[in-house]
Amino acid sequence: MVSARGLWAMLIVGVGPTIPYKVSNEIEEETKVMRKLSIVVTALCVCTAFAVAASAQEKTLCERLGGTPAISAVVDSFAGKVLKDDRINKKFAKTDANRLVTNLKGQIGGAAKCPGVTYKGKNMKNTHKNMGVTEGEFNALVEDLVKTLDEFKVPEKEKGELLAVLGPMKKDIVEKPGDMMTGTDLPANFKPAPPLKTKASTKKM
Repeated sequence: MVSARGLWAMLIVGVGPTIPYKVSNEIEEETKVMRKLSIVVTALCVCTAFAVAASAQEKTLCERLGGTPAISAVVDSFAGKVLKDDRINKKFAKTDANRLVTNLKGQIGGAAKCPGVTYKGKNMKNTHKNMGVTEGEFNALVEDLVKTLDEFKVPEKEKGELLAVLGPMKKDIVEKPGDMMTGTDLPANFKPAPPLKTKASTKKM
């Protein structure tokens, strides 16, 4: 124990109040640090919550395009344009229209991530083998698609995403790169896929 004289000496030289003040300052500093850490952790939690919410709300291209019914309507209109377009319709002279429309719906719907929709046709290279498609004819096909998307008022962002997905198929479709001719005849050695046995084009995807 500290004697009365010792206590008096501590008060005189200022030792007595120094100890509790020092402890108080340390506690105050620790409190400030904990508060700052709490703010940082809270901010991180809020940011994470927003990120998770945004991810959950992000819609697929199919949903943003209006779902499978909307894509089905777009394909019907697009196919109609293609078959009437003299720049390219000769290439489909032997093609079964039902098969064409059904495969297009599966292809575009699958690319847009529509639930339960898959492309069940042949790969692009085998499908267009010996069709003699020129680069000009492919460009005409894309123009018809863009025109259709514009008619259905598809936003630029979604239109760009869809074209970006379909664009890489060009190398497997075009057999005459650099040839800008359109309306060329279908080669005699082209062998089309057989007609569909059911009227799949009238069904929803």
